[in-house]
Amino acid sequence: MDQHDAILSRLLTLHPKKIDLSLGRTERLLAALGRPELRLPPIIHVAGTNGKGSTLAFLRAMLEAAGKRVHVYTSPHLLRFNERIRLGADGGGKLVDDERLNAALERCEQANAGQPITFFEITTAAAFLLFADAPADWLLLETGLGGRYDATNVISQPKCAIITSISLDHLEFLGDTVEKIAHEKAGILKKGAPGVIGFQSEPVARALEREARRVGVTPIVAGRDFHICNENGRLVYEDERGLLDLPLPRLAGRHQHENAAGAIAALRAVAPEIPPAAIEAGLTRAEWPARLQRLIRGRIVELAPPGAEVWLDGGHNEDGGRVLAEAMAEFHDKAPRPLALICGAQTTKDIRALLKHFVGLAREVVAVPVEGEHKSWPPEDVVNLARAEGMPGAAAGGVEEALALLSTRRFDAPPRVLIAGSLYLAASVLAANGSVVE
Repeated sequence: MDQHDAILSRLLTLHPKKIDLSLGRTERLLAALGRPELRLPPIIHVAGTNGKGSTLAFLRAMLEAAGKRVHVYTSPHLLRFNERIRLGADGGGKLVDDERLNAALERCEQANAGQPITFFEITTAAAFLLFADAPADWLLLETGLGGRYDATNVISQPKCAIITSISLDHLEFLGDTVEKIAHEKAGILKKGAPGVIGFQSEPVARALEREARRVGVTPIVAGRDFHICNENGRLVYEDERGLLDLPLPRLAGRHQHENAAGAIAALRAVAPEIPPAAIEAGLTRAEWPARLQRLIRGRIVELAPPGAEVWLDGGHNEDGGRVLAEAMAEFHDKAPRPLALICGAQTTKDIRALLKHFVGLAREVVAVPVEGEHKSWPPEDVVNLARAEGMPGAAAGGVEEALALLSTRRFDAPPRVLIAGSLYLAASVLAANGSVVE
């Protein structure tokens, strides 16, 4: 076990027996650490249900293409905790190294002095220590859960806030309607900082606009203040400053056009000096693992049916299922292949809502168990849900067994295999494939 893995294991034991939604524990620890949150670079704060990480990936790539040093904080990680903390440097940011990470975690553990605190709260404090001690031009900050009482929301004055697509998720913490969830996510909006509201359903957009105006923020609203469209294989962005004729993003799927638009809107609001050439470069360079990621080589690819395409996505809710299905349908229109869906999810996720979007698309659903913090949906139950929707289904003991099963099927062409339903599942696939997240 690495040293920081041992520290992280100890930090998990500090979790409060009862969670009260407040910033008190985080603020107490930061005060003991000398208030590093007051020494951070200019911040772009991002909340939402889907698209947060991709939006940050676009922002980072665009800012770095303009020569900026960019810190990035995201969660969860896939393979190593270090993935959550990227320190800006000339020529591009790097994941925090073990030595600096260990030192920051130990400082936080000592300053906390055994008091109850969540894992995310204490590790966010460690990230703030690291960001405060390293010079950078920008900090891109992703919320963990919600917004209003998220540990990252101890910051008092971001340069800009972005709220990406909102849907039903984490209902036990955030509320059971999209309007309630929107209220929690909108907690990151601060007076004096532009608030970019990404593409939303109409009820969510209205709720976010109401909340923005309540706190004195003039919202920059997708579909009203900025627009995006695909014209002849180019991405056309438009706002009050004019048109940008841009290349399509490297990240696959039409939903990434919307994420890119939110990133562009934020930069044009708070960093107008970023030239169009840097925005173009960022679109073509941005990477975000396990989000419609095509696996090109590795053990998992080798186990797939001969000639198959293998795609991986951590999508785990209804909106995630919708955009995945739309992307698969678009891929099929351009290059027809039979689609096989390998999926698994934790019982905290509505796997039925994800599956229903693949009716008429998936030739077969193979359900697998998922290891993680919560209990996995039994594969047999997922198979029954798929069959109830009219899709053939089968259960397997894991992704490798699922691929072996698909290799026995007679498809009319090499299939397109999509592995989805859980970030924990995606992480295990990347590990089994020998992939590296850098």
